[in-house]
Amino acid sequence: MLEQLQFFDLPDPPIRPISFKPLYSPVWTKNKARLIERYLYYFVLVTKHGTYIDGFAGPQEADKPDTWTAKLVLESEPRRLRHIILCDTNASSAEKLKQLKESQPYQCNGGVKRRIEVHHGDFNEVIRQILISNTLKKNEATFCLLDQRTFECHWSTLQKLASYKQSDWKIELFYFLPSSWLDRALAAQQNTSVLESWWGGPDWGQLHNVKGDARAEIFRKRFVDELGYKHVHYWPIYERESGDGRVMYYMIHATDHHEAPRLMHRAYNQAVARIEPINQLPLYP
Repeated sequence: MLEQLQFFDLPDPPIRPISFKPLYSPVWTKNKARLIERYLYYFVLVTKHGTYIDGFAGPQEADKPDTWTAKLVLESEPRRLRHIILCDTNASSAEKLKQLKESQPYQCNGGVKRRIEVHHGDFNEVIRQILISNTLKKNEATFCLLDQRTFECHWSTLQKLASYKQSDWKIELFYFLPSSWLDRALAAQQNTSVLESWWGGPDWGQLHNVKGDARAEIFRKRFVDELGYKHVHYWPIYERESGDGRVMYYMIHATDHHEAPRLMHRAYNQAVARIEPINQLPLYP
């Protein structure tokens, strides 16, 4: 057969940019947890397994469980995420994560044992130790949510996550970049070492000169050029349900999987809609 004859080693096909139809259902801050939950719901229907890492996993609004990403992800059906790592530096939040762990069934779908880890500490250090221990399965789809408040996630942590897998797909990243208050936060931060750790160098001052989408584009390009991801897109998270709502965050999605950006586009537009039944869900049109 002609397709079985390979006389020469062929280079990988070029990475083609992925374009989307316009977004028709903006995601508001109160629904950003559902965006992540909905995306993972779509993806694990394909992979049927997965590891989920949440670096800042405690509830941001204790009285609003529907906005708690870790809770929505752990309770999402079908339960196909087998290994879950939850971390928070706040003692009260870590205790809530332990309670969440205890409320979950021991087995996920198919009777597979589900392992949930809760870590109380600085995620930048916790994940370094986890990656050094080499306990993450490198052949399993792995997703890492970095829903930082402002400057908590170090650039060196992103580098470690991006370089952990040397074959197959990298660890997928969901990185929340603050937008509406970033200029104030940069001006108010007196300890420049915090900014250097977050940005990854002393040249963080260049962010003062750009706004909104342009600033998100700087980060998107760094995820491609410095971290080596094939597909990186940023998704706006708005303040409120009105036409003049400000962009509070950009969720930067970095992945090597060529179908993942389309799934994220679908998740964004469906984040607040009724979840589709599995038998009515054509994942790859």
